[in-house]
Amino acid sequence: MINKILYANSGSGHTQDMLKVLLDLPAIQKASLTLLHVVPPQVSSEATTEKWAAGGEFLQKELKHLNLDISKVSIILRQGEPKDTVCQVAEEINADLLIMGSRGIKGLEAILGNSVSQYVFQLTNRPMLLVKDDIYVKKIKRVMVALDKSSAAAYCLDLALELLRDYPEAQLYLARVNPDLKPELLPLSKTEIENNPVLAPAIAKARRLGINPKAIVTGGKPGEKICELAAENNIDLLMIGSPDRRPSIAKTLPDVDRLLGTSLSDYIRVNATCPVLLARR
Repeated sequence: MINKILYANSGSGHTQDMLKVLLDLPAIQKASLTLLHVVPPQVSSEATTEKWAAGGEFLQKELKHLNLDISKVSIILRQGEPKDTVCQVAEEINADLLIMGSRGIKGLEAILGNSVSQYVFQLTNRPMLLVKDDIYVKKIKRVMVALDKSSAAAYCLDLALELLRDYPEAQLYLARVNPDLKPELLPLSKTEIENNPVLAPAIAKARRLGINPKAIVTGGKPGEKICELAAENNIDLLMIGSPDRRPSIAKTLPDVDRLLGTSLSDYIRVNATCPVLLARR
C-alpha cells in the first residue's frame, strides 16, 4: 500500500528524525523514497544560483544524515512556490505518503501565515504524515488508530496494519470516541469494548494478521479525547482517517472546515503531542 514516499523537508523541525524511525519498519524499508527540496522564486539570477547551490548541498546532507543508499533514493531539486511544488511532485510520482514538518498553527492563521504544510494538507488527497516542530520524535513502539464509521477510518486501519505487519516491537491501540456515550456508562467492561460495533471488526482484522491490539472506548468530544488518549498512552504515532468532503469541482479550493480549524483532523493536527498520520485515499 505504501510503495512511494515523498519526503519534503525545509530543514527545520524533526522531520528527519521521523523518517529515521519510520525506516525501522519493514513496510517502509520496501518503499521507494523521494527527497524533495524546493527553492523559492528569487529576485535575481545571482540569488537563484546561490539558493540552487545551497539546496543541492542541503539534499546531500540529508542523504548523509539519514544514511541512505543513494542508488535507492530519488532526489528532486526544483524551483517554484514550495506549497504548489510539493503538491505537484506528489502527483507526478504518485506518492502513497507525504512526510512534512509543521509549525502546528491553526487553520486560518496557518493559511494567512503561508504555511506550506497546511496548504498541502488542505489540497492533497494523499496520506500525509505531519511532524510538529515542538514535539519529541521517539522510536515507534505505540501506534494509535482513531476509528469511527467512515471509509477513511477503515482505510487508516488498513494502512496501520500494513505498517505494523512484521514489526512485533510495536503495540497497536484502537480507539473509539463516541460523543453520544454518557459518562455514567463508563468505564466499559472488556467484553463491551471488544463487542463495540466499530471496534469489533477492526480487532478481528488485526488478530487475523497476528496483531493483538489494545482497544479503548470512551465518550466526549472526539478531537479533545483522541489527543488526550494519545498523551495518556504515550503514543508515538497517531493515525486518523481524514476524508476529503469537497465536491470534485472544488478540489483545488481549500476545505472551509479545515480553513477555519473546525474539522476533527485539523484539531488533532494542531493539538496532538505526537506525529500525526492523516490517512485518505
